[in-house]
Amino acid sequence: MAGTADASGDRSVAAGGNIGRVVTGDGVTLVEQGVLLPTEFLSVPDTGLVHLPERTALFVGRSEELARLDAGAVSGVQVLCGLGGIGKSTLAAHWAARRLDSHHPVWWITAETPAELDAGLAALARAMQPAYVGILPEDALRERALQWLATHEGWLLILDNVSDPADLKPFLARATGGRILITSRRATGWQDLAETIAVPELGAEEAAALFTRVCPGDGVAEVCAELGRLPLAVGQAAAYCAEAGITPRAYLDLLARYPAKTYALTAEGGEAGRTVARVWQVTLDRLRDTPLAGRILAVLAWWAPEGVPRRLLGPLGSPLEVTEAVRRLRAHSMITLEGDVIAVHRVVQAVVRAGGEGREEAGALLVDAVGRPQSPDEVRANFGPWQSVAAQAEALARCTEPDEDTGEWARLFDWAGLVFGMAVDERSFFLCARALLAYMRLYGMKDDRVLRAMRGVTLGSRHGDGSPALAAVHLAFHSNLYGPDDPRTIDARTRLAEVLLESSRGRAEKLLRENVDRAVRSLGEDAPATLDTRRALIAARSDPRTAVSDLESLVARAKHVLPEGNALIRTIEMSLISVLVDAGRTGQALDLAEEAAEDARRRFGDAHLDTLVRRGFHAVIAREAGEVERARALARELLSDCQTTLGEVGLTSTMRQLAHERLPSAD
Repeated sequence: MAGTADASGDRSVAAGGNIGRVVTGDGVTLVEQGVLLPTEFLSVPDTGLVHLPERTALFVGRSEELARLDAGAVSGVQVLCGLGGIGKSTLAAHWAARRLDSHHPVWWITAETPAELDAGLAALARAMQPAYVGILPEDALRERALQWLATHEGWLLILDNVSDPADLKPFLARATGGRILITSRRATGWQDLAETIAVPELGAEEAAALFTRVCPGDGVAEVCAELGRLPLAVGQAAAYCAEAGITPRAYLDLLARYPAKTYALTAEGGEAGRTVARVWQVTLDRLRDTPLAGRILAVLAWWAPEGVPRRLLGPLGSPLEVTEAVRRLRAHSMITLEGDVIAVHRVVQAVVRAGGEGREEAGALLVDAVGRPQSPDEVRANFGPWQSVAAQAEALARCTEPDEDTGEWARLFDWAGLVFGMAVDERSFFLCARALLAYMRLYGMKDDRVLRAMRGVTLGSRHGDGSPALAAVHLAFHSNLYGPDDPRTIDARTRLAEVLLESSRGRAEKLLRENVDRAVRSLGEDAPATLDTRRALIAARSDPRTAVSDLESLVARAKHVLPEGNALIRTIEMSLISVLVDAGRTGQALDLAEEAAEDARRRFGDAHLDTLVRRGFHAVIAREAGEVERARALARELLSDCQTTLGEVGLTSTMRQLAHERLPSAD
């Protein structure tokens, strides 16, 4: 015996030290081995008991998330969730390091599995009473730690990288007296357990600050944008640049030429297992039991990072199969969902795309979605959904090589270019040019598809890169194939003249006069091509006052000879309104702009593309007429319908073009 002890009661046992074998009789109690623990066992030392990883040296930003953590949750349990590499653990460590004065102990546990959670609790017990290390088995230490947490307050536990919310339910049911902060890639399943805080990528300035702390230099903003402002990728890229002695711009070149290998690079001493490529492989391995999830992610890698319509994935499986695959991708933070729209982080796309899978299927799904070519009127009537498909086609074109385009892909890019052209969107130039290259390679220079794509390139250049040379090539093609007086050639000549107006007005007016003469002689006064080229000539006059009456007469003539609602009538009316403004007759211009907008509302509804164009034009003219408040009211009314029809990206581009940077703010 190590000491003395008293016992009372039938068959009671008193021990002053460790116990070997005790039998109390009647088979009631058998103790083979016991350890006598003092009453102070597992009391916390008076000095701070802290265990945190060293991950806070390069911390930037996160003010909103830190404020939510400071505010706490009713349950005392919060979870930081998001994509691997988004900075959840760094944020948790930084916040916890600021709470050392208000919480005791502050303890970090890697809890990816239940076994790791148990090991972390046992480690906490050993830290509380290191004198008993080696005396109790692991499960007893874990239980002792749980008992202490259940009966004390003021402590803070960080459970890092939890993979399944269900694994924490037994623990959370007992440990209720302190604060618990969880980090997890799981975005769902926490509704009954914790308050969720979604961790986004860094802001542009924050990402640049993180990079320049390690490696300042030219091209920092571009590198951060290419890395999607993902903290793990930004930090590792900066460390690699500093160690390799290369500029951020040189790193960009490595990313473009060797994406798969570059995303796996890390500086000496860095965690090789924590490159973005390897971090996400852990998640992909967990999704192997749902093969369609990986297949969908491979397809999404070739599309736009945002605004992907969920319906495009329909042909990949049954509704249940696709729904389950999308659910799992979202649950593991590989995608985000807002309604029926999918978003993927651009670095996830780049890493997955580097594997080469999904490319053909991504293209085939878009070709299938487009189906037969739609007429311009069909596209305008349902513009928003078609524009979202066109956006995926543009993304596919951006990350594939032109010499690999098939005829189907060329038709897809051609169609997408024309869709963007309707919205006066600069992306039309790129897509039509891509289609043109494929058509010429596949079908030869004189094919009708080449000419159609050339027209799209020419029109796109007017609000994209602007190229009279392209318009001239377009005209030469048509003239050689159809002759100088064919309606298609006359239309091409009109387009060239309009492109030339800003750089060479005299040449443009001369070309337009020649064009009118050719059109009248070969097509007649009332042919659509004749009316359009006459409109362009009148609108090009340097003195707008002399053009007003001629355009008014032309509008009347067009309404007389063309079908009601013809697009050319609308074009001539728009030219008349612009000339009236330039002539200082803004009141009359405003009345006509309002009539045009109301006419479009009656014909097509508030959110039809043609209506949006005329409503935007109405707002611009109100501003030019000096009616600023009216213009702002019109803009506010227009913005929500534009957003519904065009989406955020289309809204920005289209509004800028419609207003020529002059549309009044809706704020």
